[in-house]
Amino acid sequence: MGIFQMDDLIKMGASLLLGGIIGAERERYKKDAGLRTTILISMGSTLFTILSTKVGLNAPGSLDITRIAANVVSGVGFLGAGVILQEHGRVKGLTTAATIWMSAAIGMACGAGEFILGGITSLMTVIVLVGFTKIEDALEISVEERTYEITSKISWEKYKEIKSLFKSYGLVINKSKQEKKAGGDMVLTLEVSGPPKKHDKVVQKILSDKEIKEYWF
Repeated sequence: MGIFQMDDLIKMGASLLLGGIIGAERERYKKDAGLRTTILISMGSTLFTILSTKVGLNAPGSLDITRIAANVVSGVGFLGAGVILQEHGRVKGLTTAATIWMSAAIGMACGAGEFILGGITSLMTVIVLVGFTKIEDALEISVEERTYEITSKISWEKYKEIKSLFKSYGLVINKSKQEKKAGGDMVLTLEVSGPPKKHDKVVQKILSDKEIKEYWF
């Protein structure tokens, strides 16, 4: 029967706190891995790290005490893969997946008693998630690819107008296709890449265009 140690409780408490700091940022932006999920990932990694040491030290003979903790990295990979989605030509969830990975690493640091390292890493993670997002927006270095399907009446002028709209906002049209639809309409399919904010501005223009009947992206 194992003996309760106060150090273990401190490690779990530190893991809860640091995981909560990162989870609060994710919850604020309504991401798939929010507050509770991030805390559980961090605490679970801490517990596995603690158990890895205890099992290794108490087992007879020679046993690699890092074996359980090492497999936490592989297990977290499955969680990360679960939040990565491809939707209408866009890959979503990469940042959330990376955050899950970082939360597990911070939990393992707490489990190893490296509280300062875990705390500094948590702070740096929040800085990257919050501060670097604003830098990306300011420099417009974040590129997102979207596929648009726009339906309007068949018109060569409208076709050129829609394409010019994307180009006027600095978006790059990688591929375009025009199809005739029953009832005298055309469907214009565009694969477009560029900063997310510029995509949003184009969508606002599309919404206000009364000649466009349907669209999705």
